[in-house]
Amino acid sequence: MKKAILATKVGMTQIFAEDGSLVPVTVLQAGPCVVTQIKTVENDGYSAVQVGFEDKKEKINNRDKAGKKEVVHRHGVNKAQQGHFKKAGVSAKRYLREFKFENADEYALAQEIKADIFATGDKVDATAISKGKGFQGAIKRHNQSRGPMAHGSKYHRHAGSNGACSSPSRVFKGKKMPGHMGCVTVTVKNLEVVRVDAEKNLLLVKGAVPGAKKALVTIKETTKAEA
Repeated sequence: MKKAILATKVGMTQIFAEDGSLVPVTVLQAGPCVVTQIKTVENDGYSAVQVGFEDKKEKINNRDKAGKKEVVHRHGVNKAQQGHFKKAGVSAKRYLREFKFENADEYALAQEIKADIFATGDKVDATAISKGKGFQGAIKRHNQSRGPMAHGSKYHRHAGSNGACSSPSRVFKGKKMPGHMGCVTVTVKNLEVVRVDAEKNLLLVKGAVPGAKKALVTIKETTKAEA
């Protein structure tokens, strides 16, 4: 992998291609990200680049003993994190992610990574946390079939038998049952970049991308070979 970026999901729309066909796309606010740490084989045992995305707001705290105004980061940025960002020469970031780039030695601290690292026609993998659906039954959660809907039937939308009686006298792990649906990490591979707006740092990706609006999305060049 040689290029990747962090983005937030703006939403979906549709655009016209050059041949006049209508293409559904997902709009992503990709970057700008900054390099906050460079890991090397000598120091860390592997080569990678840590990037930060989205600035954290600051507030002024007047309760210090000396009577001077002290700038404190909100949203739980402790002193260790402040020192980490200060060493890199960047402001505090909300999101930090690490990418194992093959060309990690070509990056420098505080270097910006923008949407223009991708071009129209590139194939990418999009990773995000899917929408939460709450507690759902086995029919919706696992696409199981329902029973007869006749009045005499006592079995309509039940999950069915969970396990045998005397042997093995338990329910096997992994049994598909009702429960919390969604809120899991999902990766959609081999999506096509339809358009890149370098000025506004926007990526238009063909098709759907997992996650709700404003969700954090990791965009990497695809690892799936074309069929």
